Amino acid sequence: MTLFRRPLSLSKEAARGLVIAWAASAAGMALPEPARAFDLFGLFGSDPEPPAPSPTALPYAAKITGTDDSDILTAVQDASALYRLRQEAPPDGEGLIRRAELDRAKLADVLSGYGYYQGRVEIRIDGVDLSPGRTEAAVRAAEAWRNRGLVPVKVAVDLGPLYTLRRISVRDPSGRPFPEAVLPPRLTRVDDDVPARSATVLAREAAIVDRFRGQGHPFAKVVNRDPVVDDAAHAMDVTFTLDPGPKAGIGAVSVSGAPGMDPATIRSFIYAEPGDPYSPQAVAAIRRSVARVEGIGAVRVREGTTLDADGNLPLFVEVSEREKNLIGVSARYSTVDGPGVRAYYANRNLFGGGETFRIDADLYYLGLGSDPYATQRKLAGIGTNGLGGRLSATYVQPALWGTRNDFLANAFVAREVQQSYLVDGGGVSGAIRHRFSDTFSAQIGLDAQAGRSQDALGTVNYRLIGVPASVTYDSTDSLLDPTQGFRAIASLAAYPGGISDPGILVAKAQGSGYYSVDDESRIILAGRIGFGSVSGEKLGEIPDNFRFFAGGGGSVRGYPYRTLGPIGPYNLPIGGRSLLETSLEARIKVTDTIGVVPFFDAGTAFASSLPDFNETIRKSVGIGLRYYTGIGPIRADLAFPLDAYKGGHVRPAVLYLSLGQAF
Repeated sequence: MTLFRRPLSLSKEAARGLVIAWAASAAGMALPEPARAFDLFGLFGSDPEPPAPSPTALPYAAKITGTDDSDILTAVQDASALYRLRQEAPPDGEGLIRRAELDRAKLADVLSGYGYYQGRVEIRIDGVDLSPGRTEAAVRAAEAWRNRGLVPVKVAVDLGPLYTLRRISVRDPSGRPFPEAVLPPRLTRVDDDVPARSATVLAREAAIVDRFRGQGHPFAKVVNRDPVVDDAAHAMDVTFTLDPGPKAGIGAVSVSGAPGMDPATIRSFIYAEPGDPYSPQAVAAIRRSVARVEGIGAVRVREGTTLDADGNLPLFVEVSEREKNLIGVSARYSTVDGPGVRAYYANRNLFGGGETFRIDADLYYLGLGSDPYATQRKLAGIGTNGLGGRLSATYVQPALWGTRNDFLANAFVAREVQQSYLVDGGGVSGAIRHRFSDTFSAQIGLDAQAGRSQDALGTVNYRLIGVPASVTYDSTDSLLDPTQGFRAIASLAAYPGGISDPGILVAKAQGSGYYSVDDESRIILAGRIGFGSVSGEKLGEIPDNFRFFAGGGGSVRGYPYRTLGPIGPYNLPIGGRSLLETSLEARIKVTDTIGVVPFFDAGTAFASSLPDFNETIRKSVGIGLRYYTGIGPIRADLAFPLDAYKGGHVRPAVLYLSLGQAF
């Protein structure tokens, strides 16, 4: 067996093609052909016309043969000067030969990078092989085409055998292997028949370095990459020499780049303390938490190049401010709720401390939707013309006195028109929120509301003054499309009798979890459960906007919005004093942009203050389609209710369209 060392070729051109090829193969996609000139008559994918022959230039026609692999062909085309510059004719034969000579070494690098270490590239100019001693003949052959036609140029690729990656070893600078507790075998294990591509080796190297960085070694790096090519076995072994560098903690964190905002506000959203363990995840958490400041746009966290006197790594947070004022208008239409329009104004840095002030106005008209309860509402004496809306103002002052406490205030007036009730009301509230970390917060405040509620049970005039409190936990990795983590929110609001009429206690809780089945997050299992309870008064004395209803796109899909639960006079939903609902989904990516989601929903509202499992819990199944965009998935869900009931106006199937996942 002949065993010798050969350097792993990573030229600029080869590496570029290899990185592109590796990314495409990881996504299970074929690379697109290079951009072509637009053809008005439909000849997409055809080459643009080459320059016409002339006395002052030597245009040529370049043809690449020898491979049907689209990845390799694209990489060869990207690296080849002959191919890339074919629309820029050289002035003479010597200029053409120089391009061809540049290609020979570059294209051999490309083939090596794809695992073809015996691959060869032969370039012919009008049939003349461009080899040592044949340069003058090739120049004469090219010049013979001057002002006559295109010089025929052929790039013949001979791939040879494909080499496989046989073994990966990692050593420290003294030549000793790392223990399995430090470097798990899964990071060096190689499956059978893995092509010995440079991109594969580089990806494995990056994963190994990331492992050490994740263990608190910010300066971990591979100081030597030693590939050994076995031509007899058509295999390659790679040994990495890795220097972990010192283990470090997080050092001082500096903030810069937002002159219009108090740095204390930004610092209050940085939860890492000097001396905390360093890891790339900790750095990413700083970037993510600072980005939650509404007035901040881009966030970059730069790591120091040396450790400080305490052995910690300084970090530099560089931010940019977003546009201060924001105005938006949107329109919508639903076959259930009818048309609606929404407008808002927001100031994202009102006084220079990151304060946000926002005014929202929402107007909708139920009468133009599919309103199956219109006649029943009229019989019940619920006087509404179908026009509803809400006007609200919200103020948030983050980082009170530089702390992790935020002040929140809200005021609103609203006419809530639903298919089975009407509520006219308004209220004001204020709260203090404390952020314990980027994932966990708690708040408590005061809330005052007053209004009138009408439904099939009659009219309730209410006046509520209470103390709401809540806790929130969110460890997910995305707001609109989470792939891992857990979300939970629980709240308790007490409106004591005497100062409130009616006197009620409202409890709510909801949690959702996300689990990635594979490393690439192409299959996500997601689940949600929600609970609610209101106690202290009989059902008919509780305002409708404090009762619980199930059904709709964010609840039990397939059933009309806010209709599941107790049924009152005139066969109208009247809501319940408790709620229980759950959802399960399998989010499966078929391609990078298309996904399918089978789902199951169940739930209902109950007349009792706690769920009564003797009552029927409505269920539905369905299938969803996702189109993944840069801002989040576009969702289309087709739901099929399984428990239709008389008077429930349940359709055989219901389609929902929205942005973001269902939960």
